Amino acid sequence: MKVILLQDVKGTGKKGDVCEVSDGYARNMLFKKNLAKEATAVEVNSLKIKKEAEEFHRREEEKRLTALAKEIHGKQVTCTAFAGANGKIFGAITSAEISVALAKIGYEIDKKKIVLQEPIKKTGVYDVEIKLISGIPCKIKVEVLGSDRK
Repeated sequence: MKVILLQDVKGTGKKGDVCEVSDGYARNMLFKKNLAKEATAVEVNSLKIKKEAEEFHRREEEKRLTALAKEIHGKQVTCTAFAGANGKIFGAITSAEISVALAKIGYEIDKKKIVLQEPIKKTGVYDVEIKLISGIPCKIKVEVLGSDRK
């Protein structure tokens, strides 16, 4: 019997797969536990359309992220922190602060996409990588300015 899996089933397949299983296994296990439904022509066609739609949306999101990466590449943002006389800042500039600085110039980037090798602890200009999409390089410059505590 052909079934469409509604969830991952160990030893049978992944969610959305069309599998051939024995009638007893389908009726007594998969259908009773709502792990699968019978693969009728209508259901198979519906699944095919759904997968095509998901693939289309994934490609559109990939195009959008690629365009965003090309637009952001090379931009410079400024972060300000309290610093001592030697340029060492109190605390550190983190990816969250860089994300806020990018939002100020109009780019909403999740802090998890910003890659810092180590927290920035001195004033100066740093190259920071943003991983929006794999295979597309995106680097920005972060200028860290120090201010006096008053």
